[in-house]
Amino acid sequence: MNLVMTILFTTTTLSLILAIVSFWLPQMNPDAEKLSPYECGFDPLGSARLPFSLRFFLIAILFLLFDLEIALLLPLPWGNQLPNPTNTFLLAAAILILLTLGLIYEWTQGGLEWAE
Repeated sequence: MNLVMTILFTTTTLSLILAIVSFWLPQMNPDAEKLSPYECGFDPLGSARLPFSLRFFLIAILFLLFDLEIALLLPLPWGNQLPNPTNTFLLAAAILILLTLGLIYEWTQGGLEWAE
Protein backbone atom coordinates (compact mmCIF):
# COMPACT_ATOMS: atom_id res chain seq x y z
CA MET A 1 0.00 0.00 0.00
CA ASN A 2 2.88 2.30 0.81
CA LEU A 3 4.43 1.70 -2.64
CA VAL A 4 1.16 2.54 -4.40
CA MET A 5 0.82 5.79 -2.46
CA THR A 6 4.43 6.72 -3.25
CA ILE A 7 3.91 6.12 -6.97
CA LEU A 8 0.66 8.13 -7.00
CA PHE A 9 2.26 10.99 -5.07
CA THR A 10 5.31 11.03 -7.36
CA THR A 11 3.29 11.06 -10.58
CA THR A 12 0.90 13.73 -9.29
CA THR A 13 3.75 15.93 -8.09
CA LEU A 14 5.66 15.55 -11.34
CA SER A 15 2.54 16.38 -13.38
CA LEU A 16 1.86 19.50 -11.33
CA ILE A 17 5.47 20.67 -11.59
CA LEU A 18 5.45 20.24 -15.38
CA ALA A 19 2.11 22.07 -15.70
CA ILE A 20 3.35 25.00 -13.59
CA VAL A 21 6.67 25.23 -15.48
CA SER A 22 4.82 25.27 -18.81
CA PHE A 23 3.09 28.53 -17.79
CA TRP A 24 6.45 30.18 -17.02
CA LEU A 25 8.02 29.31 -20.36
CA PRO A 26 7.84 32.00 -23.06
CA GLN A 27 5.06 31.85 -25.61
CA MET A 28 6.18 30.70 -29.03
CA ASN A 29 4.77 32.49 -32.07
CA PRO A 30 5.13 30.13 -35.03
CA ASP A 31 5.29 31.61 -38.51
CA ALA A 32 4.11 30.17 -41.82
CA GLU A 33 7.32 28.20 -42.43
CA LYS A 34 7.11 26.47 -39.07
CA LEU A 35 3.45 25.59 -39.55
CA SER A 36 3.94 24.03 -43.00
CA PRO A 37 4.62 20.28 -43.12
CA TYR A 38 8.07 19.14 -44.17
CA GLU A 39 8.01 16.43 -46.83
CA CYS A 40 11.69 15.60 -47.41
CA GLY A 41 12.34 18.13 -50.14
CA PHE A 42 8.96 17.92 -51.87
CA ASP A 43 6.77 20.98 -52.19
CA PRO A 44 4.04 20.52 -49.56
CA LEU A 45 1.80 23.07 -51.24
CA GLY A 46 1.63 21.18 -54.55
CA SER A 47 -1.01 18.71 -55.67
CA ALA A 48 -1.43 15.56 -53.63
CA ARG A 49 -2.49 13.63 -56.74
CA LEU A 50 0.68 12.99 -58.69
CA PRO A 51 0.53 10.81 -61.82
CA PHE A 52 1.45 7.23 -61.01
CA SER A 53 2.30 4.46 -63.44
CA LEU A 54 -0.21 1.60 -63.34
CA ARG A 55 2.46 -0.78 -64.67
CA PHE A 56 4.72 0.07 -61.78
CA PHE A 57 1.83 -0.52 -59.37
CA LEU A 58 1.14 -3.98 -60.85
CA ILE A 59 4.82 -4.96 -60.65
CA ALA A 60 4.93 -3.76 -57.04
CA ILE A 61 1.85 -5.83 -56.14
CA LEU A 62 3.37 -8.91 -57.77
CA PHE A 63 6.59 -8.34 -55.86
CA LEU A 64 4.67 -8.13 -52.59
CA LEU A 65 2.78 -11.34 -53.38
CA PHE A 66 5.92 -13.31 -54.14
CA ASP A 67 7.74 -11.79 -51.19
CA LEU A 68 4.90 -12.97 -48.95
CA GLU A 69 5.08 -16.38 -50.60
CA ILE A 70 8.75 -16.69 -49.72
CA ALA A 71 8.03 -15.66 -46.14
CA LEU A 72 5.31 -18.31 -45.90
CA LEU A 73 7.46 -21.05 -47.42
CA LEU A 74 10.58 -20.39 -45.35
CA PRO A 75 9.50 -22.63 -42.43
CA LEU A 76 8.65 -25.45 -44.85
CA PRO A 77 11.84 -27.50 -44.21
CA TRP A 78 10.77 -27.88 -40.58
CA GLY A 79 7.43 -29.25 -41.78
CA ASN A 80 8.80 -32.80 -41.87
CA GLN A 81 8.90 -32.76 -38.06
CA LEU A 82 5.12 -32.41 -37.87
CA PRO A 83 2.92 -35.46 -37.23
CA ASN A 84 1.60 -35.40 -40.82
CA PRO A 85 4.31 -33.89 -43.08
CA THR A 86 2.66 -34.93 -46.34
CA ASN A 87 -0.34 -32.73 -45.58
CA THR A 88 1.99 -29.76 -45.00
CA PHE A 89 3.82 -30.34 -48.27
CA LEU A 90 0.56 -30.74 -50.20
CA LEU A 91 -0.70 -27.40 -48.86
CA ALA A 92 2.62 -25.74 -49.75
CA ALA A 93 2.44 -27.24 -53.24
CA ALA A 94 -1.12 -25.94 -53.61
CA ILE A 95 0.06 -22.43 -52.69
CA LEU A 96 2.91 -22.67 -55.20
CA ILE A 97 0.60 -23.93 -57.95
CA LEU A 98 -1.94 -21.17 -57.26
CA LEU A 99 0.72 -18.46 -57.39
CA THR A 100 2.29 -19.96 -60.51
CA LEU A 101 -1.08 -20.02 -62.27
CA GLY A 102 -1.64 -16.40 -61.27
CA LEU A 103 1.78 -15.45 -62.63
CA ILE A 104 1.09 -17.26 -65.91
CA TYR A 105 -2.26 -15.48 -66.22
CA GLU A 106 -0.64 -12.11 -65.56
CA TRP A 107 2.06 -12.90 -68.12
CA THR A 108 -0.42 -13.92 -70.83
CA GLN A 109 -2.53 -10.79 -70.21
CA GLY A 110 0.56 -8.64 -70.76
CA GLY A 111 0.75 -7.27 -67.24
CA LEU A 112 4.48 -7.87 -67.00
CA GLU A 113 5.32 -5.98 -70.19
CA TRP A 114 6.77 -2.63 -69.19
CA ALA A 115 6.55 -1.01 -72.63
CA GLU A 116 3.54 -1.43 -74.87
